[in-house]
Amino acid sequence: MGKTVGIDLGTTFSLIAFVDPATGEPRCIQGPYGETLCPSVVSLDANGTIVAGEPARRRLLTQSNRTIYSVKRLMGRGVDDVRDELKIFPFRIDEKSRGVIRVKLGDKYFTPPEISAFILRELKSWAEDFFKDTVDRAVITVPAYFNDAQRQATKDAGRLAGLEVLRLVNEPTAAALAYGLHKQRRGRVAVYDFGGGTFDISILKLISTTEGDIYQVLATNGDTHLGGDDIDNALSAMAREEIEKKYRVDFERYPEAVQELRKTLIHTKHELSNAERAAIRFALPDDRIYNREITRAEFEEMIAPIIARTMAPVKMALADAKMQPSEMDEVVLVGGSTRIPLVRKTVGDYFGRAPHCELNPDEVVALGAAVQADILESGVKNMLLLDVTPLSLGIETMGSVVAKLIPRNSTIPASAQELFTTGVDNQTGIDIHILQGERELAADCRSLASFQLKVPPGPAGLARIEVKFLIDANGILQVAARDLRTGEQSTLEVQPSYGLTDAEMERMLEESIEFAEQDFEQRQIIEARNEADAILRATEKALSGVHAAGLSREERAAIDQSVAALREAVSGTDYKLVRARIDELNQATLNLAELTMNKVLQAAVGGKRIDEV
Repeated sequence: MGKTVGIDLGTTFSLIAFVDPATGEPRCIQGPYGETLCPSVVSLDANGTIVAGEPARRRLLTQSNRTIYSVKRLMGRGVDDVRDELKIFPFRIDEKSRGVIRVKLGDKYFTPPEISAFILRELKSWAEDFFKDTVDRAVITVPAYFNDAQRQATKDAGRLAGLEVLRLVNEPTAAALAYGLHKQRRGRVAVYDFGGGTFDISILKLISTTEGDIYQVLATNGDTHLGGDDIDNALSAMAREEIEKKYRVDFERYPEAVQELRKTLIHTKHELSNAERAAIRFALPDDRIYNREITRAEFEEMIAPIIARTMAPVKMALADAKMQPSEMDEVVLVGGSTRIPLVRKTVGDYFGRAPHCELNPDEVVALGAAVQADILESGVKNMLLLDVTPLSLGIETMGSVVAKLIPRNSTIPASAQELFTTGVDNQTGIDIHILQGERELAADCRSLASFQLKVPPGPAGLARIEVKFLIDANGILQVAARDLRTGEQSTLEVQPSYGLTDAEMERMLEESIEFAEQDFEQRQIIEARNEADAILRATEKALSGVHAAGLSREERAAIDQSVAALREAVSGTDYKLVRARIDELNQATLNLAELTMNKVLQAAVGGKRIDEV
């Protein structure tokens, strides 16, 4: 069997982590660029190759119509759900999408689980390079307020990436797990998780017993359409309005400029977390310069309504847990957006205590996922994680009213059953319409699935139909309906309205093999280019040193020729050619390397020539 990992599949960045067997501590794995953060960006090359992560993020500025970011906002959602998103994100949705959304990249269409699978595959490759072994199982985190369809879409993405998803864990719960182990703290903990695209609040109780530790979630709440992206959009709206008004620039004609402006403003946002003012300097498409200063006070006034939106779920979660802010022993901040001073002040003022942010807010969720993965793999018995379902589950009854079977914040796994009957005479079937949400009418809740149970005709009220709900540790629902009089039964794992069918999954799995080959080729060219860049820098540095004077004219010409040939190869996509040019440059610089080494050794032995030592 391969390795098991924990994955934080984020809106802006994604991470992969494991528990180090030598230390027993969780740690994140770095990618080829030396960072643990993998940008959650996917791009389709003109030749059909898919790239994900940092290479894809760089293409946002040059191939915006072939590149997508923040796809997590589309997971498990229908076309009508994302109308507002389309106004502020460059999502190119196929309006003919039925059920699962299809996003256009270049001339091809992909579903959000497929795009997320490319990100997961990139992370998987990082881990396999690190372990020198296969990675085939994972615990993946999801926002606590993700509904059944969004959770199922995440599991589908894992399967498409070639991963067995052992468990879906709520992000705040994972953070609390990492924090609890790191700080060895116990008591009542509020986890405030403000990420790139989602906001979650969870109230937990961390308990130590003689048999081990219990991490019990008491309540959770949140908003799956609220995050750092909204702050970026507020900054972008301000800048675009000023630019369009003053310079008459129509950004609809310049999609690359929109991405360049967004990148500039994100940098400004980061600066304002550490300074009282920051400069925005942006080159317009016609080479004029948009230049203005923004103060932290101005920035905070702009984003105050966004931060205020996070407090309504906080208050609801505390009410569900039957607790007051002052009763919290600890408040933990998670997610990159919690670096903003106004966020920390708002949370601190509400709870009456300075929140904890000792652990890296970007990495803490992935670290917790790795801990849970280790628990599941090793069968550790001295730690118990009790999570909850974020939304109520029920069925539609007469008058389109919702009968809730499993209330929100029920500890999972959970089950419930209830008896129903027919509403009209001689009814031959009962439609079981499964819903998720807190409203009283079916039209106001999320439709998850429906199926029909056949019943023999008879007077209204004669039939006795037992409906059972079972929600597993991943928060995914199974439903069974049985006619107690005839024994007729129907069972299904709920296939959400916006879930992939088995046939679609089969097709995508077949295609994933093709993309896996492309991914491998793309990784080979990326690694070759990285090696080439390092060798070119080292050669340039050596040629600029005094020891290069010992080269003959012919040797210098050969090196210059090899450098030029390698630079030309790096601009292409043939990794074999890049490797060949690297070997040629290594051969051409053998004497240069010897001269450089002699100079170093000469300095080390006090200025004598090497042959004198």
